[in-house]
Amino acid sequence: MTDRRNSSRRSQAWFGAQGRSGMLYRSWMRNQGFGHEVFDGRPVIGIATSASELAPCNAHLTRVAEAVKRGVWQAGGLPLQFPTMATGETLMRPTAMLYRNLMAMEVEELIRANPLDGVVLLSGCDKTTPAMLMGAASVDLPAVMVTGGPMLNGKYRGQDVGSGTHVWKFEEDLKTGRMTEEECFFAEGCMARSDGHCMTMGTASTMACVAEALGMQLPGSAAWPAVDSRRMETAQAAGRRIVDMVEEELRPSRILTREAFENAIRVNAAIGGSTNAVIHLTALAGRVGVELGLDDFDRLVREVPTLVNLMPSGTYLMEDFCYAGGLPAVMAELLGGGLLHGGPVTVTGRTVAENTAPAERVDSDVITPLDAPFQPAGTGIAVLRGNLCPDGAVIKQSAASPHLLTHRGPARVFDSPEAYHAVADDPGLDVDENTVIVIRNAGPKGYPGMPEVSNVPLPAKLLKAGITDMVRVCDGRMSGTGYGTVVLHVTPEAAVGGPLALVRDGDPVVLDVPGRALRLDVDDAELARRRQEWTPPAEQYVSGYTWLYTQHVEQADRGADFGFLRGGRGHEVPRDSH
Repeated sequence: MTDRRNSSRRSQAWFGAQGRSGMLYRSWMRNQGFGHEVFDGRPVIGIATSASELAPCNAHLTRVAEAVKRGVWQAGGLPLQFPTMATGETLMRPTAMLYRNLMAMEVEELIRANPLDGVVLLSGCDKTTPAMLMGAASVDLPAVMVTGGPMLNGKYRGQDVGSGTHVWKFEEDLKTGRMTEEECFFAEGCMARSDGHCMTMGTASTMACVAEALGMQLPGSAAWPAVDSRRMETAQAAGRRIVDMVEEELRPSRILTREAFENAIRVNAAIGGSTNAVIHLTALAGRVGVELGLDDFDRLVREVPTLVNLMPSGTYLMEDFCYAGGLPAVMAELLGGGLLHGGPVTVTGRTVAENTAPAERVDSDVITPLDAPFQPAGTGIAVLRGNLCPDGAVIKQSAASPHLLTHRGPARVFDSPEAYHAVADDPGLDVDENTVIVIRNAGPKGYPGMPEVSNVPLPAKLLKAGITDMVRVCDGRMSGTGYGTVVLHVTPEAAVGGPLALVRDGDPVVLDVPGRALRLDVDDAELARRRQEWTPPAEQYVSGYTWLYTQHVEQADRGADFGFLRGGRGHEVPRDSH
């Protein structure tokens, strides 16, 4: 084993200090049973874990941390585990997105404040992965991501059941009488039947794949199921690798380049990934000073077909994706077609091209070839512009109904998601299949936190009439497990005076996805008159974190990060009181 002792390491400012200071640092650590020899200058590796029973997707990460520790010890490092927030979308109210930035701040400050030379990031649910990447990028110490892995496929009455995706389906079945309450209660126990995050291509799976595509996660590790022994092998390998990364000074700033972000955007299109990746990648790019705009997400994916046949856009689930070859097989396919950059360096120390060279596509029904894709090029995320969204909006084409991608219909406006839900089951609700449901005040500042409320269920009377989709427009987000013709992230949001605030019942809304347009067919003079009448909503919060959030959160097109967190702050401790 290589001798990794080094008196100049960052951690030695603590453990290698002379006199009283060094004695304090070392003696308190020794109450955990560490011998004096572990403070000899070897790399000190932090294991940041978001394990929490309040975040079911992350609850098993304590066991994953043990595997990481084995790898760190094997490679001659000193592993030190520490807890972080767990922003689980499953339980947190009003939305986990409200706390993504807080978690990113916590991760950043914990890494900087402690005697660490490198860090392994253990995440799972939707917001924990981007939050950890954002925090680590801002400190810029060597870091590697280990996501907790998807659950095993859900099983119900002989069919595969996708977490999240089947929630919407079962709700529709319940409303239309195709399923009883008792059957629904039984079915919910069939969806989440093992440790891990959503096994659909929802946001958790998307961000795990995005972390791998960026080069921040070991090749193939995004897809191993949480309960597969190879998930632990991957974690142990990451523990070994981070020690080498410290030696090589391989930092996020060397990995998270413009080309790496372009790769991630194209991979997200190929896997049929979540629209939430747009917000998280934009925020992460802001932390490392890479210019990334909404138009990049449209331009870069126009030539990229959807290769992965997974729910909610397709048939299969993450377990199938893993056995079919996982993300390396997708990246190899894209690289062979000239759709990826092969040169960016990754946490392995090797390039994207080198990492994907041994990849093999085992099942061409789950991961389709480039020349016979699951969906043709141009079916990824589309960015819309127009007088209803001057700073942009997005739609996931692969999850939408083709016949609705060009549509003109009257608006039915609701000032909150709650206002819609209050009347959605009313048989007298004044809507038909041509209506465009507009839900506003669900953006970053307005809700606050930009919840996953945009893909509201269809009115009960339309479901019973056999209508399965209709156009919905909102300044909020949609779960990556959701589906439907839903325009999301309308920017600027209504709460800050965006045009969505000016829409009235009956206004003609025009959606033209091929033309990348979303507009209100109301003349400019009338909109100007309405703007004169509009008054901003009263401030709801005067103190605490939510006040800080509403005062400083940026709009969706800039990643809904805090403006004061843009750019890195490095790893130097501002002051040492010892």
